[in-house]
Amino acid sequence: MDKKQTLQHRSAMYTLGIVAMAILLVALMGMMFLGHESDYIEGQTEADEYRVSSKVPGRIRKYYVSEGDWVKRGDTLVTLEAPDVEAKYLQVEAIRTAAEALNEKSHSPARIEVLQSAYEMWQKAVAGVDIARKTFERVERLYTEGVTTAQQRDEAQANLNAMTATEKAARWQYEMARRGAQVEDKEITAAQVQEAEGGVSEVASYIDETTLTAPMDGQVSDIFPLQGELVGSGAPIMNITLMDRLWVSLNVREDHLIFFPVGEIFTAYAPGIDREVTLQVTRLKDRGTYAAWKATKVTGQYDLKTFEVKAIPTTPVKGLCPGMSVVVKKEAGKGSFVP
Repeated sequence: MDKKQTLQHRSAMYTLGIVAMAILLVALMGMMFLGHESDYIEGQTEADEYRVSSKVPGRIRKYYVSEGDWVKRGDTLVTLEAPDVEAKYLQVEAIRTAAEALNEKSHSPARIEVLQSAYEMWQKAVAGVDIARKTFERVERLYTEGVTTAQQRDEAQANLNAMTATEKAARWQYEMARRGAQVEDKEITAAQVQEAEGGVSEVASYIDETTLTAPMDGQVSDIFPLQGELVGSGAPIMNITLMDRLWVSLNVREDHLIFFPVGEIFTAYAPGIDREVTLQVTRLKDRGTYAAWKATKVTGQYDLKTFEVKAIPTTPVKGLCPGMSVVVKKEAGKGSFVP
């Protein structure tokens, strides 16, 4: 073996030794940290919030608040432009006005002119009956004497019958004008008024939805559309966070749940405000199969699931905001957590 081959062989052996040492070092580090549990359980502060949206589509006319503003219940948040709803309101208002006019007319007595005209028509028909009766009586006598034919007698009888029917019709027209509309007609017009008022109330509720107010106290956390943009029915316009409803969410492995039963009070540290807070467990919830699992043995005979522990501050904590971290420290040497 010449000198060049000897150098190549030594270089390969040297490289192999370095690789072997690196693998050994990684293995040692893995053995040191494998199965090592964190000394902390870290959580995050959350808060309840509600979305502000409208039942009617429209365009953002004006915002009265900005992100970060505090609002009180009843404060105006935003107004919308909804010309279609405004036009519909004018339409239903006109329908209500017409229905009320018909209803008022049905409950009012007939005008004196209409009543007088109906009376005159009735009297005219009465006079016509009188003349037709006298004519029939003359024709009847002449027919008995043999002066007129049976055809003339029948025509006089038919005319008397027709005039009698006309007189009855005229009398009923006069009575209707004197008494006014029937009960059924009054009920119909009253129902039409109620229907029209219902339509007005419905559209008025849509008009009210173009001015949105805060239903509860809170802080505006997000505003989504810009002024002038269109929003659909039910689309979120802004989020308001209820800062008096703060809670902490902790991800706890199930072999540690024994330290966090519902109702348990414990102390945690909030780095964002550099102070300890007292919390009480209110709920345990399975994180589901998507959460982190951990095998209890190398062979993985069974796995430990992760649960969400929800805890609320026992007293209001000044400065604590949603998104801040909360840390629970494991007590050294005892396998439990600091109460």
